[in-house]
Amino acid sequence: MTRVAHIFHISVRAMAMMLMCAMSVLAAAAQDSPMSANMVAPRDTVILSDSTATLTGTLTEPSKTALDAKLRFNPDPMRAMWLSALCPGLGQIYNRRYWKLPIVIGAFVGLTYGTTWNNRMLTDYSKAYRDISDKDPNTRSYMDFYPPTVKESDLDKSWLTNTLKNRRDYYRRYRDICIIAMAAVYLINVVDAYVDASMMHFDVTPDLSMRWGPTVLESHNSKLPAVGLGCSLDF
Repeated sequence: MTRVAHIFHISVRAMAMMLMCAMSVLAAAAQDSPMSANMVAPRDTVILSDSTATLTGTLTEPSKTALDAKLRFNPDPMRAMWLSALCPGLGQIYNRRYWKLPIVIGAFVGLTYGTTWNNRMLTDYSKAYRDISDKDPNTRSYMDFYPPTVKESDLDKSWLTNTLKNRRDYYRRYRDICIIAMAAVYLINVVDAYVDASMMHFDVTPDLSMRWGPTVLESHNSKLPAVGLGCSLDF
């Protein structure tokens, strides 16, 4: 009986040892399985999220800079110049300086009106001066400047001749000035479009300062130096 109990006790101990070994093998397998790796430690997920966020930020900044550079307007100076030469004001529209368009158009409209007005008056006074100078009684266009009640015999022909000549020269001079001014506005319009496009992104810094103080100047009339006040601009 005692021997049977001893054998049973040994068998129970062997079974317990086998059960413990099996549990150890299962635990090791559970640690090595992919499912447990995915389920363990939300800490890995946080690190992965942080890494993704860092990577995204690193990739996003250059992309944003490239996008800003792509969207940044960089006009072609030669194209702006030729557009203004083709049609005044068109280069300013191309450069997106829309506020300059009324100035250009207003200058051309005003000078065109001035040229037309002075040229019309020049034509009338030139014809009147020719008629009064040719001594032909049938050419009397100069009388159109007077009311119908005025008689030609009451006029001082010498005074009228000088007056018509002066008026003719006056309107001719201002007509020519308007034409020259129109050509100048045209050239300014072309140059402005070119320069504006070239200096579209010119950096004008607001950090402009002036420094002044006493300084020693070299004197050419004396061996002793001269004392003066010097100033410098920093920008």
